[in-house]
Amino acid sequence: MPPRSHFLEVLLVFTRLGLTSFGGPVAHLGYFREEFVHRRRWLDEHNYADLVALCQFLPGPASSQVGMALGISRAGLWGALAAWLGFTLPSAIVLVVFALGVTAVGDLGNAGWLQGLKIVAVAVVARAVLGMAKTLTPDRARAALALGAAITVLLLPTTFIQVLVILAAGLIGWRFLPGAGLVGGAELPLALSRRLGGAFLGLFGLLLVGLPLLRQTVGGPFLSVFDSFYRAGSLVFGGGHVVLPLLEAEVVPPGWVTRDAFLAGYGATQAVPGPLFTFSAYLGAVSQVGLNRFVAAAVASVAIFLPSFLLVAGALPFWNALRTRPTVQSALRGVNAGVVGILLAALYTPVFTAAVATPLDFALVLGAFALLEYAKLPPWLVVALSALMGGLLL
Repeated sequence: MPPRSHFLEVLLVFTRLGLTSFGGPVAHLGYFREEFVHRRRWLDEHNYADLVALCQFLPGPASSQVGMALGISRAGLWGALAAWLGFTLPSAIVLVVFALGVTAVGDLGNAGWLQGLKIVAVAVVARAVLGMAKTLTPDRARAALALGAAITVLLLPTTFIQVLVILAAGLIGWRFLPGAGLVGGAELPLALSRRLGGAFLGLFGLLLVGLPLLRQTVGGPFLSVFDSFYRAGSLVFGGGHVVLPLLEAEVVPPGWVTRDAFLAGYGATQAVPGPLFTFSAYLGAVSQVGLNRFVAAAVASVAIFLPSFLLVAGALPFWNALRTRPTVQSALRGVNAGVVGILLAALYTPVFTAAVATPLDFALVLGAFALLEYAKLPPWLVVALSALMGGLLL
């Protein structure tokens, strides 16, 4: 059948996943593997591993990018749209509703439940750092690379430095970390031409450079929101948690969102399924930027995910030729170690420094971490318990 005829199939499957995929990006990849490799057999293990490797290397939310790539493999560009809508809309709608409630409450500075959400965010990010470190920095060389990346980002906390750290980590991996375990298998089932892929990559770069210029010359709240969230989605390596400092720098200093409201939304995002980048819908809805709240939520959501679509659709036509090269595998090893370092820096600031001020705060962090890591409770339940404990004790 023509690829477009599978649009509803992709939409329905990803909507179900968007309603049930709790646990963060690593868990999402597990859900995808079970659904599309084992149950539906849309692609084989080798092809799925290749898609995951590509999306980890590209900036943006890895699980959402893998979903878009799976949609493309099944139904072309229409499939990418269907996968994004299904996987993103459920949590985005919930977070917009939560944002309206936060706005109605007003001053959140002394809310105990808010402190509970800040505390559980520390535990969630700490668990992410630990899990990624075990997988991506198993030897001294990569552990040292991760620590160097963390130190650099902490001492020079700018978006530009984060990008340089990722590039440097990739170069170090290419030069000093020989690739191993190269993946074979058939070519990925794609129907995109290299010319179209090149056009998408060109549009990605054009928007990244052109939007800030338009914002300065034309101005207006629409362009301001679109530029800020597009840039955040373009410069994030390593998944959702790394986007925190970028988004905070875009929305808190200008006064669009208060720091307390920012952290409350991040905590609430842990309680919903789907990608962490749906945090953008909350930030748009809660922001004081001069747009209707629903319009701002939609603009922020589209803008932060648009780079992922352009990069995935642009890179896939070239990936079959690149995926088995040892130099690409080596660069991936370095980039992944650098990601661990950036996550470690984000764990300290803004997450830990904003949440932990007393021994009781730290005790609650440890309790939340234990519930996640050892009791294996679902994240949404730990978030709810932390909010409840914060309301009772803080």
